[in-house]
Amino acid sequence: MVMHMGGCHCGAVRFQVLTSPDLLVFHCSCSICTKKQNHHFIVPSSQFTLLQGLENLTTYTFNTHTAKHTFCRTCGVQSFYTPRSNPDGYVAPHCLDKGTVRSITVENFCGVKWEESMQNHKTIRNM
Repeated sequence: MVMHMGGCHCGAVRFQVLTSPDLLVFHCSCSICTKKQNHHFIVPSSQFTLLQGLENLTTYTFNTHTAKHTFCRTCGVQSFYTPRSNPDGYVAPHCLDKGTVRSITVENFCGVKWEESMQNHKTIRNM
């Protein structure tokens, strides 16, 4: 396990996550992930700590309103968010500081057919 540090572009939001140096990242094809070119890795909330910037965060939700798309109100960067697939997990690969990630493996997830994909995607389902 490695302590990864990260944050938004302007530095107002900073966080840390305790997880492997080898990340399993999901490429999702749902409507919002496609538009944002979002990639995710899932970290249980017990391994995530927001260090600063709570007052600078704003949240966007849609459809089932389960996913909480959190982003910095100053620079607009989504450093982490709570996904629908794992409402108790945080997701944050693109905003980690350099130096602690050893490798990244990417798996595709068909977010266009979300319910069917959740049933069939053993990796996410077992998290």
